[in-house]
Amino acid sequence: MKLLLSHADILTLKDGQWHTLRDAYLGIQDDTICYLSETAPTEAFDRIKSLPGKLLIPGLINCHCHAPMVFLRGIGSDLKLQDWLYHYIFPTEAKWTDAGVRAASELAILELLGSGVTSFSDMYYRNAQTIQALCEAGMKANLCRSTQGRPELPYEQNTDCKEGLALFDQFHGYNGGKIRIDLCIHAEYTNTPATIEAYSAACFERGAGMHIHLSETQHEQMECIKKYGMTPAALFEKLGTFKNRTTAAHCVWVTQEDMDILKANGVSPVHCPSSNMKIGSGFAPVQQMLDRGINVTIGTDGAASNNNLNMLEEMHLASVIHNGYTGDPTVVKPGDVLKMATVNGARLQGRSDTGNLELGKKADIVAIDFDKPHLIPALDYPAMLCYAVQGSDVCMTMVDGQILYQDGEYLTVDAERIRVESRRALKELYE
Repeated sequence: MKLLLSHADILTLKDGQWHTLRDAYLGIQDDTICYLSETAPTEAFDRIKSLPGKLLIPGLINCHCHAPMVFLRGIGSDLKLQDWLYHYIFPTEAKWTDAGVRAASELAILELLGSGVTSFSDMYYRNAQTIQALCEAGMKANLCRSTQGRPELPYEQNTDCKEGLALFDQFHGYNGGKIRIDLCIHAEYTNTPATIEAYSAACFERGAGMHIHLSETQHEQMECIKKYGMTPAALFEKLGTFKNRTTAAHCVWVTQEDMDILKANGVSPVHCPSSNMKIGSGFAPVQQMLDRGINVTIGTDGAASNNNLNMLEEMHLASVIHNGYTGDPTVVKPGDVLKMATVNGARLQGRSDTGNLELGKKADIVAIDFDKPHLIPALDYPAMLCYAVQGSDVCMTMVDGQILYQDGEYLTVDAERIRVESRRALKELYE
């Protein structure tokens, strides 16, 4: 099957800079980009889809998410992280059923696709339910089983770790590679050093990636120093976690020495501005990490601490909050934020075949409707994407050459069924 997207503006990354092809053409052979030019192709295509007034961009990659937590949207608002987790989130999550996680995952997928996300990195549990929903929808994701370690239990008896390893063995590379499995250490404060070290070694043996929370709050940072005489970053490095391709969510309170550790070990931080501000965690040193050449990415976190999965909103906040915080309007530029949401995210996920619109890459493509009044004129596309575009301006989301969402319609799933089943599952959860 050969599809030609025609008469659209196309944003592509070349030599580290964003370039726009005007009134251009993008050809797709099955799941791969096979043509890209401002000149019409001479070869024949099976189907031509004309997109005047639209901008094509690489699919957005949400690098830190807890997708089923859409069912916990709004729980325990306006609390400190530890109180929020231990008094509201963890007790409610204990009531989950497989059916509830499946329904929540489907609802999250609707929200993600409708705002231009083609792949996301998810930290949760009962992951098989989310995988089933992803395969039906046609999305990509890196999933991991969130693991915690109790002092009274040795690593060998940790059921969370056993489930995480079994998930990797069963599903890594599933559905033609759309599903990838990472391992997960929830955080330093929810695990023991013995568990962290043993599970990090198991991750290395399998060649898997690792997903962690790192230095999200000042309390977390200071308590770790108090307990172990070192920061969470230094502890994870000492225990071997960073020998793996590591996703480090938040990184709000990392020190200069911590950033050196992240750079030396190729760790990819995930900036989650909405969550960090809502919970009062602070402002991550994003520009300092970018200046070091660290692969900074961006994520929404879960809907319980955001309270949505809108990556374009995260991009907007990432582009403006640091200007106000530092008093410098030149930091965290839109072009860098767009890289964080696309090519950097692909690198974090270990997906070298996506993240940019170029020949040979997978056709993971989002179309933005620039005919909207608030998007005219569009003199600088990266700036418009970060300062003006809304999630509702997404008019097409394509994964591997297949259109999953278009003009408010979901083409691979029954959105009305999902809404009905979500309401039923929510009623059971909260009654």
